[in-house]
Amino acid sequence: MSTRIVELRRGILKKNDELAAGLRSRFTAAGVLVLNLVSSPGTGKTTLLERTLGELRARGLRVAALVGDLETDHDARRLASTGAPVRQINTHGICHLDAEMVGKHIDEWQGIDLAALDFLFIENVGNLVCPSSYDLGERIRVVLLSVTEGEDKPLKYPGLFNSADAAILTKMDIAGACGFDRDLAVRNIKEIRPGMRVFETSAKTGEGMEAWLEHLQEERAARRA
Repeated sequence: MSTRIVELRRGILKKNDELAAGLRSRFTAAGVLVLNLVSSPGTGKTTLLERTLGELRARGLRVAALVGDLETDHDARRLASTGAPVRQINTHGICHLDAEMVGKHIDEWQGIDLAALDFLFIENVGNLVCPSSYDLGERIRVVLLSVTEGEDKPLKYPGLFNSADAAILTKMDIAGACGFDRDLAVRNIKEIRPGMRVFETSAKTGEGMEAWLEHLQEERAARRA
């Protein structure tokens, strides 16, 4: 039975990787930079993304977001208040997004033109395990770690951190109250993923947001070049 489960999982991931490769080619041809935001629930992905969408739009950049949740469209409605195009993906119990879901929702997204976008953000389902295995065709995977979660999360969930291209420490405005050890957290992240860029932010106060936004614009310019 265990052999059968392994074979089934390999088949699912192979199909996903093939679909993701197609999406990546499609995104590249359109000239849109796609980012996959992953974290545990309550890390502040939506708050960070809300501020990111608003700040980028204020700079004249064209942005949109796909939002993954098991149920409800609360986060999508919240993000739509920025004026950016937003589409909800409800997984109905599945703990991650996959390439098929992303492709289907892009195809059904009326009025959206990938070639008219600079950035497409995918807010994944809150989970530190499943999303690490599923390529969504993104160019950049970003893992978020909140100061309320503890510094050891990278060591406990190395798969997700090892698969990421950048890390963001969130809610830094309350780091002191939480007794958060910033140096230890960064050290643990880089033990799992040496050399990975780490941003320290507070979407509430704006701390660290400029460095994050500049990084996004630099990545976009580099990809297009």
